[in-house]
Amino acid sequence: MDMTDIEIKTAAVEAILFAGGDPIEADKIALAAGIEPVELGEIIARLEEKYSREDSGIELLKLEDCYQLATKQRFAPQIKEAFEIKKNAALSAAAMEVLTIVAYNQPVTKSFVENVRGVDSSSTVNSLVEKGLLCEAGRLELPGRPIAYKTTDAFLRSFQISSISELPPLPEQEAQMTIDEVIELQETDGETDGE
Repeated sequence: MDMTDIEIKTAAVEAILFAGGDPIEADKIALAAGIEPVELGEIIARLEEKYSREDSGIELLKLEDCYQLATKQRFAPQIKEAFEIKKNAALSAAAMEVLTIVAYNQPVTKSFVENVRGVDSSSTVNSLVEKGLLCEAGRLELPGRPIAYKTTDAFLRSFQISSISELPPLPEQEAQMTIDEVIELQETDGETDGE
């Protein structure tokens, strides 16, 4: 039985996603598969339908403008057993605070996080970078050129969201910093954050 043109293109996109392992930008997928970006939307819909079936152990994740194949969460116990993976350690309250601050204000410096939390957060930020939940996002154009941090695709996967825009709104009673306050704190980082 011969495959149709769309079936061949779908199989090519599936192969690219499988081989990549990590999230791949949509435009890179389209370029590599030799398809138009508009066509990719139809192919992604076909793959999502394929993987949404109960008899599939795979799912297609959308992470910002990237796509990735992953195993379905419900099979995590079997996967852990097969690969003898130790139970994931829960994140500490401090780690969750730091992730929240970074996720809602990114990119931010360690000093910014410390100013918001009121305590030294350097080791917590470093630990989250080691875990792959945060990464460096360059250096700010401020005195001392402090390193800025942002969340990663692993953060999105861990919290089962496809974009930072899906984060729940902060409670009304919590005073959210204004843009001017964030800029002011970032500017003082250059004086205190000699990273």
